[in-house]
Amino acid sequence: IRTPVLATLLGMLLSACMVGPNFERPQTAVPDVFSRTQSAQAPSRAIEAGFDSDWWKLLNDPTLDSLEQRLTDANLDVAAASARLRQSRAQQRIVGADEYPTVSGAASYNRERGSINGILSLLGVTPTGSQSQSASGASPTGVAPLPGDKGSPAYDLYQFGFDASWELDFWGRVRRGVEAATAVSNASYEDRNFVLLSARAELARDYVQLRDTQALLEIAQQNLEIARDATRLTETRVREGVTTNLDVANAAAQAASIESLIPTLEANCETTINSIGLLLGMQPGELQQTLSAQGAVPKLPNNVPIGFASEVVQRRPDIRRAEAQLHAATAAIGMAKADFYPRISLNGSAGFQSLQLSNLADWASGQFVIGPSITLPIFEGGRLKGTLHLREAQQQEAAIVYKRTVLAAWREVDDALVLYDAEQRRNERLQQVVRLNQSALSIARQRYKAGAVDFLDVLNVQKQLLDAQSNLEHSKANAATNLITLCKALGGGWESTYAQQDARQ
Repeated sequence: IRTPVLATLLGMLLSACMVGPNFERPQTAVPDVFSRTQSAQAPSRAIEAGFDSDWWKLLNDPTLDSLEQRLTDANLDVAAASARLRQSRAQQRIVGADEYPTVSGAASYNRERGSINGILSLLGVTPTGSQSQSASGASPTGVAPLPGDKGSPAYDLYQFGFDASWELDFWGRVRRGVEAATAVSNASYEDRNFVLLSARAELARDYVQLRDTQALLEIAQQNLEIARDATRLTETRVREGVTTNLDVANAAAQAASIESLIPTLEANCETTINSIGLLLGMQPGELQQTLSAQGAVPKLPNNVPIGFASEVVQRRPDIRRAEAQLHAATAAIGMAKADFYPRISLNGSAGFQSLQLSNLADWASGQFVIGPSITLPIFEGGRLKGTLHLREAQQQEAAIVYKRTVLAAWREVDDALVLYDAEQRRNERLQQVVRLNQSALSIARQRYKAGAVDFLDVLNVQKQLLDAQSNLEHSKANAATNLITLCKALGGGWESTYAQQDARQ
């Protein structure tokens, strides 16, 4: 009955003597940035509703869904971050071992011979001296040398046993170390999540860029056909004597100018596919068959559920990582303060020692040593105070980094909401510009056929149409990219089955 009571009292005593500050989660204000959702005028609006961690599904593109599903296991940056996470957890386990006693076993066999000029001389043994008991080969238990010998005869010594040691963590040095190692491991886990989130956003952006480039390539090819038709029209009018070769040259130059865009666009498609392949850990060219077919930029959803403002701090991996780093820095102060106090350990050893192997296991061969030890720092030349000041300054820095990380997160969310709404409104205006330019080109060609305008007017309108179509396509891609940026700013995309499994390892 006494043993459990003593253990309980000892545990209470140890837990009550942890020096250093206890970590408290920082309290941060939640700015009213989500109020922008009420004044948004764009067709696709952000709304305060449950946030879906698989945010890329908002774009409703099966190919993108398939690529994102493969990313977690295939991306090499995520794999490296996962390896760092396993390292931090192994380090956490190493530090945690200090909370428990250490027990080691040892066994040895030695063939020994004493020197009369060494320890034997302290016993009064001389090279010519005689003792009442001498060593012999059959019973090597004496200390005096045999007549004519120098030193004692050689003898066998067998021993085995166990050593144990346990530091009584009165001041919480070990527990603070475990607390710091756990926080560092948590920071590594959040770093892995941040890498995964960044890789997901980069993959989605590259995919949108690929579809944008393919759409621009299609626009260029369509305009090239229009330019070639215009060239044939001017050639016909020259044969009819209605115009001059100047119009033919201008039309041919316009066609050549548009055609010069195509190789660059084709090359951009190839390099973007390679970028996506790298994110998936694939060799160049492996995704050509999958992604080379032209596709449109994914359309925006009618509504984008962005969750609630209070969830952003809890969900963003960079904020959670900064919080874990602040926790580790706070625990390190406790470790530094504990170094000012004595270290008390319980040490013991038990085993058997014998000159004869046959009686090594006899109870009479047993020996043991047990007792406490204490070490107290007396003079360290300022090392302990310097370490404490260092840890306090590091904790202050970690607190500043945390505050800055939170502020930067809110700025990213606010900027993303503004840009997402603004780009859609710009897109509406560009659609109107394209329609007007298409109408203007049709009218200009008809009037040119009627001889009412110069061909230069047709070329100018066609160039304006090409620019307007390109700007419209870029705007579609920018709007989709802004949606990706918004979802990344909200902190979603790392909460996958793989991440949860990795967290439990």
